[in-house]
Amino acid sequence: MKPLALLVMSLLLCLPGCSKLTMEHYNQISVGMTYEKVVQLIGKPEKCSDVMGLRSCSWGDQSRSVQVSFAGDKVLLFVSSNLK
Repeated sequence: MKPLALLVMSLLLCLPGCSKLTMEHYNQISVGMTYEKVVQLIGKPEKCSDVMGLRSCSWGDQSRSVQVSFAGDKVLLFVSSNLK
């Protein structure tokens, strides 16, 4: 097998296990942190909704997730489910 193909296959196999959605990263989130800093820690959210200056974003899926609420681009509340 060509070295480049082997490298690509190795990287693809690593992707599911290389998630930034971990308890270690979640524990670094704090009230007042900016949206950009949260994205640096745990990646881009799967979805966000904005209502009257409040943004609620979620990361993950049904098996493990993080929800963060922002007011004025700063973390107001955050909660996780089934992180390791």
